[in-house]
Amino acid sequence: MIENDLFKALADPTRRAIFAKLATGGMNASALREGMEISQPAMSQHLAVLRNAKLVREQRRGRFVNYEVDPDGLALIARWLMKYRAYWPRRVDALKTLLKDMDQ
Repeated sequence: MIENDLFKALADPTRRAIFAKLATGGMNASALREGMEISQPAMSQHLAVLRNAKLVREQRRGRFVNYEVDPDGLALIARWLMKYRAYWPRRVDALKTLLKDMDQ
């Protein structure tokens, strides 16, 4: 199931940091590594996991590969979250009622 791949990919803090950097705009692996203590092979592995989870896509330009956030992966996350959207308002309303009853 693709949802499992999405959440496994984002479970790793390094991949979340890479994903966050890519969310600011596309860049190549060297630019992604700036400010991170990570080797080039490790960066490639992390990008492969994000790519396989459909969170990142790549575009070759000559000998360079640029990476960017894949909107399709974000749509999958949004659809998953929508399943639970109705849950929270009911729970918050129940909590408000409980707290109001406790104050009386």
